[in-house]
Amino acid sequence: MIKKAVEECKKINEEYHYFNHVIENPKHEEKGKLENIFVSVKDCICVKNVPSSAGSAIIKNYKPLFDATVVERIKKEGGIIIGKTSQDEFGFGGFSINTGIGFEIPLNPFDKERAAGGSSGGAAGITQKASFRHIAISESTGGSIVNPACFCGVYGLCPTYGRVSRYGLIDYANSLDKIGIMAKNIEDIALMLKVISGFDEKESTSSDVEVTNYENFLKKDIKEMRIGIIKDAFGEGTDEEIKKIIKEKIAELEKHGAIIEEISLPITFKYALACYYILALSEASTNLAKYCGMRYGEDEKLEGRNFNYYFKDVRSKNFGKEAKRRIILGTFARMSGYRDAYYIKSAKVRTMIIEEYQQAFENFDVLLSPTMPVIAPKIKDVEKLTPLQNYMMDILTVGPNLAGLPHISIPAGFVKGMPVGLMLIGNHFDEGKILQVGEKIR
Repeated sequence: MIKKAVEECKKINEEYHYFNHVIENPKHEEKGKLENIFVSVKDCICVKNVPSSAGSAIIKNYKPLFDATVVERIKKEGGIIIGKTSQDEFGFGGFSINTGIGFEIPLNPFDKERAAGGSSGGAAGITQKASFRHIAISESTGGSIVNPACFCGVYGLCPTYGRVSRYGLIDYANSLDKIGIMAKNIEDIALMLKVISGFDEKESTSSDVEVTNYENFLKKDIKEMRIGIIKDAFGEGTDEEIKKIIKEKIAELEKHGAIIEEISLPITFKYALACYYILALSEASTNLAKYCGMRYGEDEKLEGRNFNYYFKDVRSKNFGKEAKRRIILGTFARMSGYRDAYYIKSAKVRTMIIEEYQQAFENFDVLLSPTMPVIAPKIKDVEKLTPLQNYMMDILTVGPNLAGLPHISIPAGFVKGMPVGLMLIGNHFDEGKILQVGEKIR
């Protein structure tokens, strides 16, 4: 069984580029909740003695001496770690075309000319293509789980910030990064969430809020649950055919007895995108400063160069174009003289966004919107977009990520043969409720 799955992954990888590394002979426990389930791990999450590069040439030779907490918990429950999935370099992108130097771009499983979504394109792609039972462990900063899950037609859950330990995650932005799950069905999402959730004494932001049995929520009805439809997400920027499909699913939820009302989130939709990119890039530029060729990252011979030229050469040769752009923008935003105008102001706006969501959850159990405003675009078209147009694609997903709220993308249908996703957002630690509603969408 293991050999057959490994060979299938290698064969798929030759055509679609979903893995940066396939593990030839994965070792595993014989029993547990995840017995006989294959698990892929995004390349920014550490697996002991397996290359873990976050999709970047600057740490392409890094082999961790330890497992991330999520990997450790998966192994204890019998999960079979099969490989490290491809991604945008350090998570910098919405289409997985910003892979690092020397790494292949993952292709959409429904159309190889189209993007798989980012930054976790490899995780979503292999989840869709694998014929064996498989769950992907992924990571989201501003939408990197639900975005590719939507584009590849699979379920993708991003939990509450702190619900899952980040120990062993190679950082993008510490206050935003969250480890989550992709699977072909919602039952496997609930199963894996139970396994990887919970307090971790090795990780200071992990929460000690009690972990529930999420599978029990799948059996509950949604009669009289209040669902808020985010009307801001149905503006002119969202494809009309996508709106139609989402509205059909909303009608189905009404038939199950849910109470449907519209809600507006004006602060979130006006300011979240700018707020997110200032905070995320500021944190990213700080986190990536250590990759300079001295203690961390690829190195070169120092002879004949001073430190500044040495650092410049190492970083210029090994960081991709988008990584360099985000380092420069983030460094600018947190510089003395600009910090108050950009970084501090964005932190205050983030608090306002969190408060806006909290007010919404006083009246609603779950919020609903399309996951992405468009179907997966062709790679050649993505390459023509300006950086700002690229960043605008995160308009629907940055809000819950900024607020640290749990959210899930549910496959909702197809437009022009490409998948459409419906996104459900819950209050902090209300993963059970979004699973409860998500189970009714078929």
